[in-house]
Amino acid sequence: MLTVLENADIYAPESLGLGSIWISGGRICAVTSELLLGGDLPVTRVDCKGKRVVPGLIDAHAHITGGGGEDGASTKVPAPWLTDITTAGVTSIVGLLGTDDVTRSTSELLAGVRALKEMGLSAWCWTGGYHLPPTTLTGTIRGDLVHLDAVIGAGEIALSDHRSSQLTLEDMLKVAGDCHVGGLLARKAGVMHLHLGDGVRGLELIRAALDLAEIPARVFQPTHVNRRKALFEESLSVAERGCHIDVTAFPVDEKEDAWPAEVALQKYLNSGLPTDRISISSDGGGCFPVFDEHGQMTEMGIGRCSALPQTLAKAVALGIPLEQALPAFTKNVAKHLRLARKGCLEEGADADLVVLGKDGSVEDVMAGGAWFVRHGQPVKRGAFEPKPIP
Repeated sequence: MLTVLENADIYAPESLGLGSIWISGGRICAVTSELLLGGDLPVTRVDCKGKRVVPGLIDAHAHITGGGGEDGASTKVPAPWLTDITTAGVTSIVGLLGTDDVTRSTSELLAGVRALKEMGLSAWCWTGGYHLPPTTLTGTIRGDLVHLDAVIGAGEIALSDHRSSQLTLEDMLKVAGDCHVGGLLARKAGVMHLHLGDGVRGLELIRAALDLAEIPARVFQPTHVNRRKALFEESLSVAERGCHIDVTAFPVDEKEDAWPAEVALQKYLNSGLPTDRISISSDGGGCFPVFDEHGQMTEMGIGRCSALPQTLAKAVALGIPLEQALPAFTKNVAKHLRLARKGCLEEGADADLVVLGKDGSVEDVMAGGAWFVRHGQPVKRGAFEPKPIP
């Protein structure tokens, strides 16, 4: 069976203009502006009516089993539904643990990855959580990377945060070394995915590690770098040295000392730094807590994968051309995390794609050649998701 998307305004993520995307067996078999015939094979034709078709979004920081818990068990965030992910245009996702790496576990996270894969998405995870010694399944980060197919690195290990293990430089280098060597042995990304808090130390330990050790800069990936304006400026200096930085699409009030993700992306692209060293993630399923001066949580929000397409639309509204904004949500993530056949629309790539409406909203979503969202409505749901009322 062949499926062909016709009259599509294709962004691969570079702009290819109007054309057709041919799909079979869960892969893209052709992207062309020419008329191709299906031969004797049955063909399902979908008229995109000139709408923009982009690669499926890759969310590299999502709490697929839920996050939170900073004010007791009653504040643990439930796991997102499948449709929370797919209606956001996310077709590939990387799960992780955060503050609560005690009642939440690596085995639970791996089960969450398997569940998403069983339902048709592509999924991986980071091993560990905020703290050291890290939460693992085999006993070491290196062992998890080598023996567990889903594990691509360690994270989110917390820095400059009152909830962290208050890492020393020695701690930092040992974990980074395990990530790097484990990645080499398993032919994986081997990235140390680092949660950045509001602490005054900022990226101090990352800079010290780059100064002292032989570990490649790409291993160190700080995330939430837009949570303070000064921290974002700091992150540009480590990106210049070869680190890949990750921006979080969380809500930002006008009076906050933070940059909205779309503004951070614009500033990064205007900086002249290599454009492939930045990505944007959602923190979907995670908790956005606010703490007082005593470290007590006073309020909380919840991260959602839907922040990604919203941020993409805002970035385009700021004046960033779609083909320049898209890599931070697609190609850059796939390249840095070494996710084969992801983040692009080209021959041989997985058939993961999103059809965007005129306003940038998600209209249709395909993952692995199967439709998950059509005309803005989910057509596949998780086993226990509430069904819509007729």
